[in-house]
Amino acid sequence: QVQLVESGGGLVQAGGSLRLSCTTSGPGFSGLVVGWLRQVPGKEREFVAGISWMFGNTHYADSVKGRFTISRDIAKNTVFLQMNSLEPEDTADYYCGVDQSISEISPFSYMYHYWGQGTQVTVSS
Repeated sequence: QVQLVESGGGLVQAGGSLRLSCTTSGPGFSGLVVGWLRQVPGKEREFVAGISWMFGNTHYADSVKGRFTISRDIAKNTVFLQMNSLEPEDTADYYCGVDQSISEISPFSYMYHYWGQGTQVTVSS
């Protein structure tokens, strides 16, 4: 079973940047799509970005295109989410999850599993 650990969240002013990390101590991300999703209290978890571990192709939610970048470090078994030009609307708990898809990146949160504990991102105005 894949075990995921997210880190890198914090408090930042609007316009600032953060880099989130998602790592696994399990069998790794081989053959999987890794996604970042976020959730605010009272709302459903929403897709933010995803990356195919094998091919490196990516997909973003429209709300973060041009501001966020997802990447992977194969040697470190880690997926990153670089978040720039942060807005108060980006405030949420951020989670990484995996989808058993080799390359197709789903924007639907129900396709992702094995969540970590999440990391909180707060953007002040």
